[in-house]
Amino acid sequence: MEHLNADVCPDEMIDLASRAADAAGAVIMGFFRQTFAVENKADTSPVTIADRKAEMAIRQLLAQEVPDHGILGEEHGAHNLEAEYVWVLDPIDGTKAFICGQPTFGTLIALLHHGKPVLGVIDHPALGERWIGAFGHGTTLNGRQVHVGRCTNLSDAILFSTDPEMFPGDLEGIYQSLAREVRLRRFGVDCYAYGLLASGHIDLVCEAQLQPYDYLAPTAVIENAGGVITDWQGRPLGLHSNGRVLAAGTPALHQQAISVIAT
Repeated sequence: MEHLNADVCPDEMIDLASRAADAAGAVIMGFFRQTFAVENKADTSPVTIADRKAEMAIRQLLAQEVPDHGILGEEHGAHNLEAEYVWVLDPIDGTKAFICGQPTFGTLIALLHHGKPVLGVIDHPALGERWIGAFGHGTTLNGRQVHVGRCTNLSDAILFSTDPEMFPGDLEGIYQSLAREVRLRRFGVDCYAYGLLASGHIDLVCEAQLQPYDYLAPTAVIENAGGVITDWQGRPLGLHSNGRVLAAGTPALHQQAISVIAT
């Protein structure tokens, strides 16, 4: 594999990420809207055989192609996180949606270079939609370039979040302070919201209690579509961020939202 530089993500990295999404999607769609067992993990979140097999399919491909790279996956843990390149995987982001037969679940694949997300894939196999964001390439949806919208005022903005329950305790009041300022808010589409933001259909995504495999692929997709994505204090996202994420289409809108939620 060719090494990344500061400006361009090599085509072969993008191709590998696409093939990894293909491999995961083939597994996932074999179980979608079928009968399968659902287990609860230690944190009470659900997991299925499709989650585990899809991540293993990605890991096997990466082991063949880039055995010196590190991997962090939701279902099968961490390997070689000190490596120069680290892949971060969520085989099914939106397992609850998947269980219910809702097609908005997605596969998230990120590549970090020295800890920075330089490539991200948001793949929705049930919908046939795939966003890829990579340094030097912009962000595409099914191969066509996309760009964030132009909204600069909270009063005009459309806000998405996965679930109101991701804002417990004091976070609920902070979130509500933001929600009261926007034109429209919606819930329930998991990582699909980040793709909608990258394509300019919505303006803000505000979430909390996320893990690195939830936000690092969207980070690359949003940034390379011209948007801004940080934690609630405006800091860049990485493996050790606090799980509170704010994404916006424009810097002006992002700054307005930060001024409301920064804690």
